[in-house]
Amino acid sequence: MADLPHFESKGNTIPNDGLPWWTGMTRYHWFVLVVAALGWLFDCLDQQLFILARPAAMSDLLSHIQDAKLLASEAQKCGDIATSVFIAGWATGGLIFGMLGDRIGRARTMMITILMYSLFTGLSAMSVSIYDFAFYRFLTGLGVGGEFAVGVSLVAEVMPSRARPYALSLLQALSAFGNISAALINLGLGMAEGEGFVSSPWRIMFCIGALPALLTIVIRRNLKEPDAWQKSRAEGKVVSTTQAYRELFGHPVWRKHALLGLVLACSGVIGLWAVGFYVPDLTRQVQTKPVTAAVYAAEIAAAEDSGNTARATALRQVQEAVSANAVEGLGSELLEVKRSVDPKIKGRLTYYQSFSSIAINVGAFFGMFGFGVLSQRIGRKKTFAIALLAAFVSTVTVFWTLRDLWQIFVLVPIMGFCQLSLFGGYAVYFPELFPTRLRSTGVSFCYNVGRFVAALGPLVKLWLNQVFRETPEPLRYAGVTMCLVFLVGLFVLPFLPETKGKPLPE
Repeated sequence: MADLPHFESKGNTIPNDGLPWWTGMTRYHWFVLVVAALGWLFDCLDQQLFILARPAAMSDLLSHIQDAKLLASEAQKCGDIATSVFIAGWATGGLIFGMLGDRIGRARTMMITILMYSLFTGLSAMSVSIYDFAFYRFLTGLGVGGEFAVGVSLVAEVMPSRARPYALSLLQALSAFGNISAALINLGLGMAEGEGFVSSPWRIMFCIGALPALLTIVIRRNLKEPDAWQKSRAEGKVVSTTQAYRELFGHPVWRKHALLGLVLACSGVIGLWAVGFYVPDLTRQVQTKPVTAAVYAAEIAAAEDSGNTARATALRQVQEAVSANAVEGLGSELLEVKRSVDPKIKGRLTYYQSFSSIAINVGAFFGMFGFGVLSQRIGRKKTFAIALLAAFVSTVTVFWTLRDLWQIFVLVPIMGFCQLSLFGGYAVYFPELFPTRLRSTGVSFCYNVGRFVAALGPLVKLWLNQVFRETPEPLRYAGVTMCLVFLVGLFVLPFLPETKGKPLPE
């Protein structure tokens, strides 16, 4: 316990008097929580829009490839690369805006980051190639990466000590509504595409992702900097951006917390972005054959009922070619028949992909808030240990067994609960590891620098897909292998401090 003297500051120790956690919160406290939650919610909306739009965007931007099998392979590869570029931008933005949040203030930095991720999400809709799409995603990542650290620092410093861990858990939990909103948008546009009302719905999704910029008007007019940060600035403790990391790594306690916190964050971040967020893609893959068969059966029945035997015959020929992966041999008339059916198949697959995303995030909401509640009872470290083990077991189960639709509504929410509970822990725990003058920098380092490592995750998964390419479903085997990353966090927990019931370090 020799490394914990910084926790001995007085005046903000969390009381243990049995009163509800919201006791003592004013209207302004709730306002801060709502604004910070909306900033992170819209941030997560953008992330999820990208995840759900990724397969369709890659296919459209690579539509010059005529071979269906080659197109699918290249779309998967480019999607993984775009994901890595996005995560690398996220990590870079975290480094830059984490320091900036400590230097110029939480509220001002939050406004800048929201503007950035909104603007470049909108520009992603105008992409004409894989290259400019990846460039826009990198720039979007800069804003996404900066928002979390300043948001949790702001809430941690403004909230009454009694409410702090619960408010931070709620902040993270509410992000699930951003993800669910993205899934509902994807679902609605998928239905519209299936009925032939829209084409390239992924572009519309990114345009919607630009709307959070309006939140900056509220931030500009009503949000003030936390008293703790203003006091730190008045006392001359606010460090310059060049000094922030020098001081973070110059102090043995802060350095230890930063490095171990980074490893702890890597478990969850890599596990989510290189494994968990591919469950909608896995759902789409395992449902492609049954959905294709069902749609063609319905089209053939409709053609026969209407007496159009020529179309029914053509549909059967196309279905046989699709099943045999021999589409290249179809004539122009049969290709036209196939094109008339493809949107309906894509639309129905989008339904299931959206249901999978919604299921993950319904579980995530309860998991993230539940972490805060449980960690107040048994401690942060014990809760992290339970969450890491549960994330490993639940994710392996999903990737190994997911085949039927009922599993989306049973196994996937459990996986979302376990995986995303870790992120509730990061929101609660990381601000408790660093003093006010370095809080945004420290939180950002832990949460975002790990994304440089996480950016390699999709590339490792891409390599594993090649390793398992001879198997019927390489994504399934690659996902199970990648789940080992959840166990890495267990090795650093014994060396981190327990912060339950202790004041924020100053």
